Amino acid sequence: MGMVYACVAPHGSEVIPELAGDQLEAFSKTRNGMEELGRQMREQHPDVIVLATPHGLRLTATIGVVTAEYTEGSVEEKGKTVRTRFQCDRQLALEILRRAKEAKLPVVGANYGTNEGPASCMPMDWGTLIPLWFFGAQDQEKPRVVIVAPSREIPLEQLVRFGYVIAEAAEASGKRIAFVASADQGHAHDPKGPYGFHPASAKYDELVQRAVEEDDLKRLLSLDPKFVEDAKPDSLWQMATLIGVLERVPMKGRLISYQAPTYFGMLCAAYKPIKATKRAR
Repeated sequence: MGMVYACVAPHGSEVIPELAGDQLEAFSKTRNGMEELGRQMREQHPDVIVLATPHGLRLTATIGVVTAEYTEGSVEEKGKTVRTRFQCDRQLALEILRRAKEAKLPVVGANYGTNEGPASCMPMDWGTLIPLWFFGAQDQEKPRVVIVAPSREIPLEQLVRFGYVIAEAAEASGKRIAFVASADQGHAHDPKGPYGFHPASAKYDELVQRAVEEDDLKRLLSLDPKFVEDAKPDSLWQMATLIGVLERVPMKGRLISYQAPTYFGMLCAAYKPIKATKRAR
C-alpha cells in the first residue's frame, strides 16, 4: 500500500467553526479548503495519518518522533473548547525512528506519561489537533496517527531525507498512509499582529502558491534564510519533509485555497499519487 495521499494543511484555530466566534465568515475560504482536504483524504481510506507539526516537540537540532500509544489535547478560543484523542500507530512510529537513525539523521523518539497503555499519551499541540479535526477527529472510526516534529535548526536537506524515510516506512508497512504537513505561511502580514509587518510575508506566500501550482516545491529549499526569517513562516520545515515524501512517491499537487484574513497566511494543497500506466502491448 504505502503513501496514498498528502497535503499541506493550515492550523489557524478559527477554521474550526466552534472556535471562530465573530470570524466565522473571515475564515470561510480556508475552512472550505480544509473540508475539501478532509473529503479527499477519506476517499483514500488511510489507515494512518503521519502528521508533521511545528508546534509540538521543539527539540534543538533534533527531529522528534512521538512513540506514545495515544495523543490527546484541546484548543480553546473565544471561550469555546474542542477536544480530541487519537490512538497512535506505535509500530509505524518505531519503524520511522529506526530507519531515521539508520540513515544517521538527528532524531529521537519521545513518549509521555507511562511507557505503554492508556496513560502513554502525548499532549496534542494545536498544529496537530486543528488539521486532525477535519481529518477524522469526529469520525466514529478514526485513523491512527504518527506525529513527527521537524527541527528548524538542521539543514533542510536532512528534512528532505527524513521525508524519504517516512515514505519508505509507509511502503514497507503494508498500510494505507496519508502525510500531512501542518503549516501556516508568513506571519508578518499585519502591523497589528504579534510579529509586526514585513513585505516578505506576502512574497513568501506568493512563492509557495506558485511552487504548488507548478508542482515544484523543491525551489523552496533554495530560499535565502534571511528572507525566510523576515517572512516568519512556520511551514518551510514541514514542507521540506513533504518534498522528501514526494521524491519517493510521485504525486500531482493542486492548490485548493489560500488566504490571509489576519496576520498569517493559510494555504491548503492536495497531493495524489500519479498512477503508473501500463505499457501498451
